[in-house]
Amino acid sequence: MTIIPTLGTERLTLRALEERDLDAYAAMMADPEVARFLGTGAPMPRAEAWRQMAMILGHWRLRGYGLWAVEERATGAFVGRLGCWRPEGWPALEIGYTLARPFWGRGFASEGARASLGYAHTVLGTDRVCSIIRPDNAASIRVAERLGAVRGDEIEFFGGRSLLFWYPPA
Repeated sequence: MTIIPTLGTERLTLRALEERDLDAYAAMMADPEVARFLGTGAPMPRAEAWRQMAMILGHWRLRGYGLWAVEERATGAFVGRLGCWRPEGWPALEIGYTLARPFWGRGFASEGARASLGYAHTVLGTDRVCSIIRPDNAASIRVAERLGAVRGDEIEFFGGRSLLFWYPPA
């Protein structure tokens, strides 16, 4: 059994995805505004959201790190997913973040991504860390830049253009 660590920030708890997260996770991934910059850009049906949750948990088993469920400490509400991951074919370990729309614009992505970057540097011991972001995703670009990432190459990713943003070493 893989032990997924729990991290805390000022306002968030980063923890393992659980079956109880399915309704909120599926709703987040079915939202066209959330999905438009992920993968192919299409909203995700519930059954595919379930499979993606299982894949995220499997990534922890295979790599020893992955994406966490994000919970708002004050309310216990499911906020989204974020963390460190590198599925096969990724150019480097990525800090990825996806939040449900009610939690946009509150600084949660930056707060969680900062904790994830610290985890990548201190626990995983890697300095080669990126975020892969669609060029039109201005909010995600601002999060990456807020954490010191600089724009790198443009790549083809999931059938569309994406930008690599590289974080500075620890």
